[in-house]
Amino acid sequence: MEELVIRDADVVDGSGADAYRADVVVDGGRIVGIVKEAAAAGCQRPKARRELDAEGLVLSPGFVDMHAHSDLALLRDPDHSAKAAQGVTLEVIGQDGLSYAPVDDRTLGEVRRAIAGWNGPGDDIDFDWRTVGEYLDRLDRGIAVNAAYLIPQGTVRALAVGWEDRGASPDELDRMRRLVAEGMEQGAVGMSSGLTYTPGMYAPDAELTELCRVVASYGGYYCPHHRSYGAGALQAYEEMVALTREAGCSLHLAHATMNFGVNKGRAPELLALLDEALAAGSDISLDTYPYTPGCTTLAAVLPSWASEGGPEATLKRLADEETAERIRHHLEVTGSDGCHGVPVEWDTIEISGVNDPALADAVGRTVAESAALRGEEPWVTARGLLLADRLAPTILQHVGHEENVRAIMRHRVHTGGSDGILQGAKPHPRAYGTFPHYLGHYVRVLGVLSLEECVAHLTSRPAARLRLPDRGLVREGYKADLVLFDPATVAAGSTFAEPRTLPTGIPYVLVDGRFVIEDGRRTDVLAGRAVRRTPHA
Repeated sequence: MEELVIRDADVVDGSGADAYRADVVVDGGRIVGIVKEAAAAGCQRPKARRELDAEGLVLSPGFVDMHAHSDLALLRDPDHSAKAAQGVTLEVIGQDGLSYAPVDDRTLGEVRRAIAGWNGPGDDIDFDWRTVGEYLDRLDRGIAVNAAYLIPQGTVRALAVGWEDRGASPDELDRMRRLVAEGMEQGAVGMSSGLTYTPGMYAPDAELTELCRVVASYGGYYCPHHRSYGAGALQAYEEMVALTREAGCSLHLAHATMNFGVNKGRAPELLALLDEALAAGSDISLDTYPYTPGCTTLAAVLPSWASEGGPEATLKRLADEETAERIRHHLEVTGSDGCHGVPVEWDTIEISGVNDPALADAVGRTVAESAALRGEEPWVTARGLLLADRLAPTILQHVGHEENVRAIMRHRVHTGGSDGILQGAKPHPRAYGTFPHYLGHYVRVLGVLSLEECVAHLTSRPAARLRLPDRGLVREGYKADLVLFDPATVAAGSTFAEPRTLPTGIPYVLVDGRFVIEDGRRTDVLAGRAVRRTPHA
């Protein structure tokens, strides 16, 4: 007898088709039977050792977070309710060009310092891996939800070239090609870049194109955080489209927003660019989060020249009075490339987290507010935080536009991604709320998307981008990564004031056919594993 039958569910199967009533049978981690309208037809209903009454609930495939920063959280926090409670059954990590494999002893320490604001310093983690394959093997020991990995181009460059702003030698480029090929062979699904973060931002287009050729040869995709989301946003999107067309590589645009005042109302221009490229044969997708503020580290807004050489070199420049004044001028007057070519507005930058508890009074306030309380200029406050917390402060950047958010999420190649940084006392609520916020606010309340269309954005579309042949749909033979939610009550609990509040209306989540959320509570099940690129896909 099979393990589980989910009775009388309203199945939204991820294809975009209309919902239907069915009994769904699960066994051995897969969907083994779907009996439509079983009760109404009066037919023999399937039996199982456990029966779950799903009356009034929608059954859908598990949600795929196409842009996650859980690289260490999955290892540190077995509970991981931040994602499991949202119905996320698969996260794509290794984002924005910086993560923890492939590394050697030198670059591991450098990367840990550089992205401590994203993932914490990692003092509680046993870094017993160096290669991509070894990291994926570590995930396979058991995690809350599944995870796929992108090779981080910035980490690869740090390993082969260093943190300097210079071109790669032929030998260094060959080494980067080999590192990317090895990562793909070991199971990565593609490559990411952070082209406003060092050292990835120092790579010219020709170098990125060569690495994308390697990714394409393995059937992977390129996921860039491109060179500007502000003053040069459209040109940056065009650059990525042209680069991947030249390389013959699939393109997935990370957190594809149009932010800052210069881009208010300009989402249609981005979508027209994408439509033209798609019509010409490019393979393009994108992800967004359903909120207007962005989230990154305070150090990320610095000009690239100030970050050359790595975290220790950055701290030395900040400590030098003359150099710090040059940094201030670039930030406040000319507009630094780290701040997307736009002069920084300190009243839009809210400190969301610090590593040093002694600095906690800055959290939840904008830099401008903290500066006013201290009776000093905002740059003095920002510089002091960067030095005292050794570049670790995280920020919310209140620079988005609601009309752009809604327009982009309607596009046919859109998928959902939280870009959720789980560190800090007051993280962005998207870390805990992205997927129920789509379903509750943008589907039920605003009607921006239909329920069936939204579920497709969160399930089958990302599964297709990841080339996963047995995920993303409610189909016989597919993996039983499933979510049951109440369409009348599903909502994000997280807010900017209380960002770690869990969602409502998602009582059941299954990973590999096992309940990780049951009756609205996290179980002790660790059914997640590394999801490796399908060979020869």
